[in-house]
Amino acid sequence: MSSPAPTDPSQTSPVVSAVASAVVTKNARRSGWLKTLHQWHWISSALCLMCILLFSFTGITLNHAAQIEAHAKVVSRKAQIPAELLEQARQFSAAHDGATEPPPQALQRWIEQTESIRIGDNAGEWSAEEFYLPLPRPGGDAWLRIDLVSGGLEYEVTDRGWISWLNDLHKGRHTGAVWMWFIDLFAVACLIFSLTGLLILKFHAANRASTWPIVGLGVLIPLLLALFFIH
Repeated sequence: MSSPAPTDPSQTSPVVSAVASAVVTKNARRSGWLKTLHQWHWISSALCLMCILLFSFTGITLNHAAQIEAHAKVVSRKAQIPAELLEQARQFSAAHDGATEPPPQALQRWIEQTESIRIGDNAGEWSAEEFYLPLPRPGGDAWLRIDLVSGGLEYEVTDRGWISWLNDLHKGRHTGAVWMWFIDLFAVACLIFSLTGLLILKFHAANRASTWPIVGLGVLIPLLLALFFIH
């Protein structure tokens, strides 16, 4: 019995060719999307790595703040304002009594250069008797007071340690506009990292039966904890 003659590729059914071509196109498109997702995923994860470690660590320290003792270190200094600058401060106070304004530039320059106290754009409270300037900072606090009668300057700074400093970075407390913008950009990168990870799971879910049950468990556990244990 003779074997069947080989099929001539040119005689392949147009329907079969169309289906095969569609499958090849679909697989190529799937492969392209998966490659792009993997690229976005690893880049966003690399950008987020150190900050995720930082925010994870400070999440633990904030959650156990009552158990972690902070030993505050307080440093106080005193100085005397030069007579000429004191007179300028008195005149400024008379014109801005009860207002919240930064000190005059000459006075601010003297304070920053002579006493090494950075004032920046911070504004203080003016009255006929004194000028009080709060100087909050991450991991501590500070304030400056000028007695407009005697010309005495008092400065006090409190340092609560590096854990408190990291906790304030986590909360964005007194960190300034640049750090706040950085936190927002970091949050966007985390969203990209998470969403690309979810889409990659979707592509692999057909070959991994446990994918969606595990994802569902990750959603269900915090939801149940919030519903039954948060009052």
